[in-house]
Amino acid sequence: MTVRWSVLLLGTCFLLPAAPALAAVSPDVVRDLASRVGPVIGQAATCPAIAQGRVQTIIDQFGEVIRQAASTTTERDLLIRSFNSSIAEGRGRIASAQVNCQTAERQLSELERSLSQQPSAAPTMSLTLAPSSAAAATQPTANLPPPLPHGVSDTEIRFGTVIPFSGVRKESARQMKLGIETAFNRVNDAGGINGRKLRLIAADDAYDPTRTLAAMTQLYEKDKVFGFIGNMGTANHAVAIPYALERRALFFAPYSGSAVVRRDPPDRYVFNYRASYAEETAAIVHYLMKVKRIPAKQIAVFAQNDAYGDDGANGVAKAFRALGITDPIIRYGFPRGTLEVDDAVGKLKAQTKPPIKAVIMIATDRAAAKFIEKTHEAAPGLIYANISAVGSSSLAAELKLLGTKYTNGVIVTQGVPSVAGYSSLVLDYKNALDKYFPGEAPDYTSLEGFISASILIQALKQTTPLDTERLVDTLESMKSIDLGLGSTLSFGRAEHQASHKIWGTALDETGTYQAIELE
Repeated sequence: MTVRWSVLLLGTCFLLPAAPALAAVSPDVVRDLASRVGPVIGQAATCPAIAQGRVQTIIDQFGEVIRQAASTTTERDLLIRSFNSSIAEGRGRIASAQVNCQTAERQLSELERSLSQQPSAAPTMSLTLAPSSAAAATQPTANLPPPLPHGVSDTEIRFGTVIPFSGVRKESARQMKLGIETAFNRVNDAGGINGRKLRLIAADDAYDPTRTLAAMTQLYEKDKVFGFIGNMGTANHAVAIPYALERRALFFAPYSGSAVVRRDPPDRYVFNYRASYAEETAAIVHYLMKVKRIPAKQIAVFAQNDAYGDDGANGVAKAFRALGITDPIIRYGFPRGTLEVDDAVGKLKAQTKPPIKAVIMIATDRAAAKFIEKTHEAAPGLIYANISAVGSSSLAAELKLLGTKYTNGVIVTQGVPSVAGYSSLVLDYKNALDKYFPGEAPDYTSLEGFISASILIQALKQTTPLDTERLVDTLESMKSIDLGLGSTLSFGRAEHQASHKIWGTALDETGTYQAIELE
């Protein structure tokens, strides 16, 4: 059906009552109109050959219709959200090749003609999407600002994060929030994003996926956030991402290397900064087998019994297969969110022919520390290699409480460079951390939050006017982002992971991380 439905089917859709009666227009009518106009606008906005001034003019006109039809701010926000969702639907039609740009041009032209026509059969419907002549005299349509997107006001842009401020991951959560807020504070002091300040609002799900949906709903519906950044927990992401996708809300830089946040092709609204768990475990397998010369049959996996642990264990199995090893991996598990490691410890001790010489750990900080404590004497010289999601600083703190012999040689792969380094990026981070959170020590997790937020800030600065669809388009066009990491970062339409680099670190006897070469 073409855009001529505006004249042929529903006179009240494109042709609203004359100015004196405009306030009586039902929001339901405007919402229905948005569902019809929005896809046409979205299609046209995605096609480079279509002048965007034409698109913006109609958006401006429809924004005035929304303002005049809505009786409350909440109602206005709902109508704007409905219109933006329909625009996103149109963009998706082009992206999925359901509609081509030739068709988009034709439909836009029909829409423009419909807006300029005055049907003789409807003499009382003298007002189209443009404001009344009286309103136009005082406020020209072309100068009206577009409707503000969800989570954006004249003074701020709100982002949400669902992280566990209680439970076994609370320290990692605190560090992630600290890093994001450090980057936000720095840009806010410099004037914000085109005059708007960034604000981070956090909700606690206690690392419990059954509480994640409520936390997401609170942030989006009550706190009115624009998007999400730095969410934590693989099983939690499995709940959070569908919620974000249904609302076409940005889900940026979750603290996870899991496959659930890395679909192929990628979900349009989900972007990652960090390397995947599969890449981290592959780097560990390479290090243990090629550098330390440990055979696969003497390498075990200690993994949490959930999607996080499964993802890491699958990464190890994949790395083994890449080396021509088809034997099943040796896996010791423990219940999610607990310190119940005794069963895993017993299995390790029972494995004597051949004995285990290295353990790849897909665990949380305290569970990892407990496992190291209970196996350290039983298996002298055992190499413990953790992936970054363990929480580097909190793991080191747990082990230092046990004594220096428990820290020495414990490996942790990282998605960020050493916090003890002197690169421009690390120095910027440490200076900002000291300024906004004096007394806080540099930390690998907060550095990751700082880097992730810095990438998002660059994209926000380049997106004008701001809405989620334009921001996603901006992110997908960002190539060779140089933050001073020693390697450039990039996104693309088929690549929503900025970094694939893994850094190696190992604790020394003082509980301090030192850089190691994984190659």
